[in-house]
Amino acid sequence: MMLLNPIFSTDATEAGLFGDAQTVEEYVREYYTDVPILAEVARCESTFRHYDSNGNIVRGIVNTSDVGVMQINTFYHEDTANASGYDLFTLNGNVGYARNLYEREGTAPWSASEFCWGDGQHLAKI
Repeated sequence: MMLLNPIFSTDATEAGLFGDAQTVEEYVREYYTDVPILAEVARCESTFRHYDSNGNIVRGIVNTSDVGVMQINTFYHEDTANASGYDLFTLNGNVGYARNLYEREGTAPWSASEFCWGDGQHLAKI
């Protein structure tokens, strides 16, 4: 069986971190079982892609500072993420920091894509 969206990592430290998940989408949906809106954000922001077919980190089309499956903006968040122990360029670090960001700011950091994932009820921190 061919996977349509395999977990692909150029970083050996990510190998084996994803349990039974066989795709980035499965990993993200499992990781955010308790906050499914973040899985929908990932769907809209990156179509559940963290790396492209060449193994490069997925970057935003409008803003190339947006990286990874959760499209975290490195200009605004990389220093804070690094200081908190999150590597935005790994799948695990990207989704982990997104959860941290959500806990602090709700879905506001992803408001530009709300037309895709939301109905306006999720902008406040839950």
